[in-house]
Amino acid sequence: MSATPKNDAPQTQAPGVHPRPFWSLRPQSDRQSGDAVTSNFLLHWFPAKSFKASLAWGYSFWLGTASAALLLLLTLSGLPLLFLYIPSVERAYASVKDIEYVVAFGAWIRAVHRLSAHLMVAVVFLHLVRVFLTGAYKNGAGQGQKREWNWVIGVGMLLLTLFLSFTGYLLPWDQLAYWAITVGTNIASSVPMVGASVRELLLGGRTIDQATLIRFYVLHCIFLPAGLGVLFLYHMWRVRKDGGLAKADHVALLAEKRPTEPSESKTYTLLGVARGTAPTVRTVSLEAPDTTVNSIPDLTRRLAIVILGTIAVVSMLSVFVHAPLEEPANPLITPNPTKAPWYFLWLQEVVTDTTIHLGSFTINGAFLGGVLLPSFLVALALAWPWLDRSPGVSAGVWFAASRKRQNAVFIAVVVLILILTFVGTFMRGPYWHFYWPWQQWPELPARI
Repeated sequence: MSATPKNDAPQTQAPGVHPRPFWSLRPQSDRQSGDAVTSNFLLHWFPAKSFKASLAWGYSFWLGTASAALLLLLTLSGLPLLFLYIPSVERAYASVKDIEYVVAFGAWIRAVHRLSAHLMVAVVFLHLVRVFLTGAYKNGAGQGQKREWNWVIGVGMLLLTLFLSFTGYLLPWDQLAYWAITVGTNIASSVPMVGASVRELLLGGRTIDQATLIRFYVLHCIFLPAGLGVLFLYHMWRVRKDGGLAKADHVALLAEKRPTEPSESKTYTLLGVARGTAPTVRTVSLEAPDTTVNSIPDLTRRLAIVILGTIAVVSMLSVFVHAPLEEPANPLITPNPTKAPWYFLWLQEVVTDTTIHLGSFTINGAFLGGVLLPSFLVALALAWPWLDRSPGVSAGVWFAASRKRQNAVFIAVVVLILILTFVGTFMRGPYWHFYWPWQQWPELPARI
């Protein structure tokens, strides 16, 4: 009886089989990095290779990723608030007060939600500024690119972010929320002919009441987040279709053709009859090892740093920065001064500055500054990718020389908006009078 011989040869692993757990998050070879993209559901929307220049911290500052992290944080913090909040004018304020003072960690959750909303407005705005200053809305070397439409989607996402924060502003049903919405909707009512109808459509009536609260609550919890989510997914898909960030196009347009080593075993002749050294082929290699890296883990590692860092910063700040809650909303008592939400204060300041009294004639500043000016700026922003005639090589470059004039005008507009926001926040006191930051506001009774 013969013994069965033992096979001491090493067992070979079948191609594509990776027995290590979480191997797709920590690939150990280029093959595993490529397999991770195709086999992992979450990693599937990333390219196999990423340009080093696009991953640089100083190019995009990863503002788009930070805004996505804030949107995720808003969703996670909004879910418990959704179950605890009661959208009723009789019980809304009391439910928010219970969240603030009774529910365990309720004050912290509410602070995370409010701080994330404000930061998202700021980060999305800065992301839009970055895209403009780098000319990232311009098409480059890729085929079938439509970066200008992705810019349009970005402008729409900024507007939805503003309205998402604006509709959530009313939900606490305190004095701050009630009168901020009053100021905002009064600006909308200044549109000639249709202003009153627009305001009535926003409020669900002629006064801020139960219909307004329900309308803002549904918009804030269902329609606006759904619309923003759809635009975000399309935005990310469009980035992939356009070949990544515009910095990659800049690298491609400036890439030098590199000679490849001639093959000693292959001829480039008709039917291989002629003999001799193969000719040198000059090509553009955008996948060269010195310009690209594996997306897994180089790209995912940076994504994790930005997302987890954003969540950590907001979580820690929310311990010290609490969400305000003033007295219950009272339509009979008007705060002095009455201010719009901070991201609309520049409009409120423009309304004041463009309201001119000439004897018995008054120029309507609410229409000029509150409707006409922002509408013009939005329309100009949407059309600008088709108006910009700078060369494609300027795409993905900070402050390109060919875009010097338009960048200067854009920066001037942004700085002016920031200055007007600062003035409206810190320099407008009772009766909307101007005060320097070091001046004390007079104490006046509330207007009834």
